Amino acid sequence: MALKQVSSNKCFEGFQKVFEHDSAELKCKMKFGIYLPPKAETGKCPVLYWLSGLTCTEQNFITKAGFQQAAAEHGLIVVAPDTSPRGCNIDGEDESWDFGTGAGFYVDATEDPWKTNYRMYSYIKDELPKLINANFPTDPERVSIFGHSMGGHGALILALKNPGKYKSVSAFAPICNPIQCQWGKKALGGYLGPETKKWEAYDATQLVKSYSGPRLDILIDQGKDDQFLSAGQLLPDNFIAACTEQKIPVVFRLQQASCFCNPSYFFIATFISDHIKHHAKYLNA
Repeated sequence: MALKQVSSNKCFEGFQKVFEHDSAELKCKMKFGIYLPPKAETGKCPVLYWLSGLTCTEQNFITKAGFQQAAAEHGLIVVAPDTSPRGCNIDGEDESWDFGTGAGFYVDATEDPWKTNYRMYSYIKDELPKLINANFPTDPERVSIFGHSMGGHGALILALKNPGKYKSVSAFAPICNPIQCQWGKKALGGYLGPETKKWEAYDATQLVKSYSGPRLDILIDQGKDDQFLSAGQLLPDNFIAACTEQKIPVVFRLQQASCFCNPSYFFIATFISDHIKHHAKYLNA
């Protein structure tokens, strides 16, 4: 599969690059950011996938999070894909900020007109890693995943639905129980249809109740003053309760900070090094 380099910038002795490719899964052109640490010039490196939140593209994380220095120090390749298909000419795809463009929710849609293109779950799980492993010096046996908001939801469900695929998982202000919040009901209902039982396959709180894979240590940072926490969109307490019942370890840190809208990447940048270290520990980096 051909890759077209869009940009390349030297950064902490490595390179922050952006590539474009034609996605067979999503049937459109997609971009992703990839940071190649200095160690990638001489050998294979572990890979850490970042999933961004609502309205984001591949640019938000690579330009605002400030992760590159820690990634360079630990020798991690960091991949930041887009959050949805783009330019599919689907009626209604640009009507709202929390559904359609920029809001793929990391599910495989089953409903018309979304099911042809909106297959972000399979794109992140299968197509993108194959592309990354074929074109960059990765160690495909050492992979982890993390994300923010909708992307935190994506990271959690991918780790829980694929036991052993990811060595570790972490999240910033994840949407933990989407079948119980308005964002989730809108997205899952639109992409998967009205049968709520189908939604449970993409709900971290539901998935953790039946998780039986390798030990999975989870790190979550949540801003105390996040307006969407108080609005009941994130519901971390439900997830923590389910993890406690299943004896799955979760480090949940309620930070004295906001999280969403414009301040969100100040919050992420503040704690990003902790998350990189968390993953490096499990990736033996």
